[in-house]
Amino acid sequence: MTDLWNDLLGCLDLAPRGPGTYEGRSQQLEYRRLFGGQLLAQFAGAAQLAAPGKGLKSLHTQFLREGRTGEPVRYETEVPQQGRTFATVRLTARQERGVVAVANASLHVWEEGPDRQVATPVPTLPGPERAVELGLLPWESRAAADLDTAKSEPPEYELWTLIPDAPMALAPALLAYATDLTPIGTALRPVEGVTQADAGRAFTSAVTTHTVWFHRPFTSGDWLLLRQHSPLAAHGRCFGRGDVLTGDGMLLASYAQEALLQFTA
Repeated sequence: MTDLWNDLLGCLDLAPRGPGTYEGRSQQLEYRRLFGGQLLAQFAGAAQLAAPGKGLKSLHTQFLREGRTGEPVRYETEVPQQGRTFATVRLTARQERGVVAVANASLHVWEEGPDRQVATPVPTLPGPERAVELGLLPWESRAAADLDTAKSEPPEYELWTLIPDAPMALAPALLAYATDLTPIGTALRPVEGVTQADAGRAFTSAVTTHTVWFHRPFTSGDWLLLRQHSPLAAHGRCFGRGDVLTGDGMLLASYAQEALLQFTA
């Protein structure tokens, strides 16, 4: 059985393949297609390699076609702007049959300055009896409410997740990976009798666009709260957004996702 955590870390060890080009292997998952979280994480890593010495500020990704599992991904980078404090990186992810995703990353040297935020207080971490089994997350997660419920519930979900200790340079990639997993499920919560388990039967879904903004530098190894909601599902698409907070309420990152969500007749 694959050690999912070390497998993910191995995927983030990108190898140079020429000027501005890096390659990462794909996860060994029993999944029908290349997981978008892997692409997000590898885009984050490639952006930091292309503009060293700066922290990742934002990552905007568009998924163009379904990627193939078991096949490595090559990342081509272009740096149209590189200053003392900011940098911009354009990225293209390719597999054998062509481009699977593109991304734009913005990086910034972390600076001192005024620090304020507005965020709803963080609830108490649920106990271990509220453990959540999310097959693509190779670490412990908990939630006070069920993501997959046959009842009609508000399109909101709070997931506590504990990314294991890892080098600080990998923290943005690992967090980006985690943000890709539950927004579609959150959008489905109001639909009575339908859950993510019904994918391919009751509905078809696929992420089209995903953006993460990183507000502060951080390290892994502590519990984080992914607080998300889906304000809209319309015209065969759904939209969701979320915040990532520490246990004491510090806002670390925010994210938004649009996805295809087509119900069968």
